[in-house]
Amino acid sequence: MSTVRPVSTVRIATVRAIEQFGVIGVIRLKVAGRLQSVVGALAAGGVRALEVTMTVPGAVDLIRQLAPTLPEGFLLGAGTVLDADTARAVIDAGASFVVSPVLRPDVIQVCHKREVVAVPGCFSPTEILNAYEQGADIVKVFPSTSLGPAFIKDVLGPLPHLKLMPTGGVTIENAGAWISAGAVAVGLGSALVSAADVEHDRFEAITDNARRVVAAVAGARSKRP
Repeated sequence: MSTVRPVSTVRIATVRAIEQFGVIGVIRLKVAGRLQSVVGALAAGGVRALEVTMTVPGAVDLIRQLAPTLPEGFLLGAGTVLDADTARAVIDAGASFVVSPVLRPDVIQVCHKREVVAVPGCFSPTEILNAYEQGADIVKVFPSTSLGPAFIKDVLGPLPHLKLMPTGGVTIENAGAWISAGAVAVGLGSALVSAADVEHDRFEAITDNARRVVAAVAGARSKRP
């Protein structure tokens, strides 16, 4: 059943910021103590939207600690959110957008009650449209590994009103292709923040990755009609 589209000015502003940034850095760490260094490296490379996943040890507390330290203009979100209780916890901790690998209507409902952007994960066109009709602000196309940028273009052909963000399978090399196909933003995890770089304190490599993907997205947008 269709729902009324978003009217919250807070959510609208957050969605616009995600679209403007074009890149969400998905942070999955085994050692939580390196979070600040990773965030600093991403910020130095121009990534302004950060997603801390619930697979990071103590993720909710880390979001609570990180949220007040980010400069103005940054967005902090939570990822791998699978249920309403977790959604409430991360929102209380300071997340301004909530991402899930799956479609959970109760998570969307919690987000909207708190004026927070909901980004559920979907795979098929039917599931994507269902998410939109249930109020998804942006739909995370996941996993996008086996789909390719043409999938975004094909879905947007008959459904041009959708806001799609591929995650999983997005790399620095193909990020621009996803944007050219019509994605409003891309989400990058290991392609941006590799476990090896974090383990060996190669934060300058993370900054370089961030610069490259931000440039790729900007370049793709500049060539749009």
